[in-house]
Amino acid sequence: MRLTSTEEYGLRCLLTVARAYPASLSIGQVAEAEGLSHDYAAKLLRVLRQGGLLLAKRGSQGGFRLSRPVDEVTVWDALKSLDSPIYDAAFCEGHTGQRDTCVHSSGCTVRSLWTWVGGALEGVLARVTLKDLLHGEVHTTQALMSAAGAAP
Repeated sequence: MRLTSTEEYGLRCLLTVARAYPASLSIGQVAEAEGLSHDYAAKLLRVLRQGGLLLAKRGSQGGFRLSRPVDEVTVWDALKSLDSPIYDAAFCEGHTGQRDTCVHSSGCTVRSLWTWVGGALEGVLARVTLKDLLHGEVHTTQALMSAAGAAP
């Protein structure tokens, strides 16, 4: 499994905006903080706004801010806004080999595996908030272990 650059940089931009909560940040401030081009940061912020995670205000006092408090926005919320699900049923339709349908279309153990892994990942990431990520690496590791059901 690999994260796309959209997911990685989008989450980083969201965290930059979260650090300023409840204040707003301009596209330029976010781009500078993350080492991104103005255009790429603008694209990511627009996607996050369209996903309902950010609010935008125009004008000289404008910018982007979180749509809700940092402890109410999960990593899963961010990933859903930034890209497609980790695994969806349409995945199999794109991997049929030389046939019209997959030779394993009924009783597929690989499909079961990816469905379970996707659900487990969603379950963990839906319990980790931006607030958890803002408290540093040790706290984030503890939050992940707790969300996954492991002892810290």
